[in-house]
Amino acid sequence: MKPAFNTPSWVLAALDERRRQDLMRHTVTLDSPQIPHTQINGRPYTAFCSNDYLGLANHPLLIRAMQQSAEEYGVGGGASHLVAGHLAPHQRLEEALADWLGYERVLLFSTGYMANLGVISALANTQRPVIQDKLNHASLIDGAQLAQAPLRRYLHADPLSAKKLMAKSEQSGLLVTDGVFSMDGDIAPLSELSTLASLHDWTFMVDDAHGLGCLGKEGRGSLALSDLGMTQVPLLMGTFGKAFGTSGAFVATTQDFADYLTQFARPYVYTTSMSPAMAGASMAALQLICSQEGEDRRAKLTGHIDYFRQRMKDLPVELMASETAIQPVVIGDSSAALAVSEQLKALGVWCTAIRPPTVPNGKARLRITLSAGHSTQDLVLLCDALEQVLTAK
Repeated sequence: MKPAFNTPSWVLAALDERRRQDLMRHTVTLDSPQIPHTQINGRPYTAFCSNDYLGLANHPLLIRAMQQSAEEYGVGGGASHLVAGHLAPHQRLEEALADWLGYERVLLFSTGYMANLGVISALANTQRPVIQDKLNHASLIDGAQLAQAPLRRYLHADPLSAKKLMAKSEQSGLLVTDGVFSMDGDIAPLSELSTLASLHDWTFMVDDAHGLGCLGKEGRGSLALSDLGMTQVPLLMGTFGKAFGTSGAFVATTQDFADYLTQFARPYVYTTSMSPAMAGASMAALQLICSQEGEDRRAKLTGHIDYFRQRMKDLPVELMASETAIQPVVIGDSSAALAVSEQLKALGVWCTAIRPPTVPNGKARLRITLSAGHSTQDLVLLCDALEQVLTAK
C-alpha cells in the first residue's frame, strides 16, 4: 500500500484559522432550479441570495431557446473563438449586444472573472498603471496584479480621491470601477469619473455585471442612468449570470480595442468558447430584457426594493444606501452574522452571511438580493422574519 498523503502543516493551519474566526466557506446543494422557492438539503426555503435579479434563470423561453440552439449547433464550443469555436449563435449574440448598448464590437468570454482578467492584463503593464475603486470586485484587482501593473485604489465612490491618485502617476493608464458594487449595492459616480478620465487621458472601464438588465432604459444598466456610452466608457464588461439568468460574459468596446484584445487578451485567446446552446439562451434573455415583459419585471423589482427599504428603516440595524436589487443588512461581527442567518433559516428564509475577506473586517452582513421572481408574499415573509430575528431580546 502507498503511504497516506500528509497534508502540509501550513494548509491545516490556514483552515484552523478560518474556523477559529468563523470564516469557513461551504457549498450548499440546491435540489431544485434557481428559483425563489427552492429546496436545500431536502428542506423548502424562500431564497434571498441569488443574483437572478429578473427571475429568468428558469424562464421557459430561455429553456426552449437553449434546447433549440443545442439541437442545431450542439452543446460544446469545441475550440477557442480564434480556432474553430466561434459559432453562428456567438456571432448573433455579439452583434445584438453591440446594437443594444451602442458599441462598435462585443467579445464573448466564458465568465465575468475571465473577462476582467483578460481586459486588464492585456491593457495594463508595468508602465501603464491601474487606478480602481477600493470596493471593486476581486477580478478587477486580480487583473491588475496579473498584469504586474502599478495598482492604486481610491476611496470608495470618491472621484476626488481618484483625481489625487492620477496626479501622482507619471503615466496614464486604466481607471476602473464597478457600475453597481456587488457587496454594497450602490452605484458608482460614473459621470464624474468619466469626465475625470477624459480630462487626464486615462482609459475608463466599467464592470456593470450587477446593473445590466436591471437599470436604465431597456435595462441598459448603470451607464444609461448617466447617459453615457462608448465615447465616455470605451470598455464595458457585462455578465449573463445575473439578470440575464444564463452564464458567461462579454466586453463591449471600440473596434480598435476589440482587435487589440483579440490579439492579447489571453483568457479570450486560449479558452474554449462558451456553449453555443448557452449563447442561444442568452440571446433569448436579451430579447426578453428589451421587451415589455422585461419592463414589467424591472418595475416589479423596483416595487420590491421600495417595500423592503420601507419595512427595514425602523429596525435596529444598518441598512446600506442602495437603491438596487442588492440590499445589504450589516450585522458587524462574523459570528453574529452567522447566527442571524441560521435564525432566518429556521423561519424558512435562506440568506447567506457574507464575511471577511469578501467584505471589510467588522462589516459582516446579510447580502439580501431581491428578484422579480419573488412575490409580494415572499417579501412579507422576509421582512417579518428579519423583524422577528433583529428585534428579539
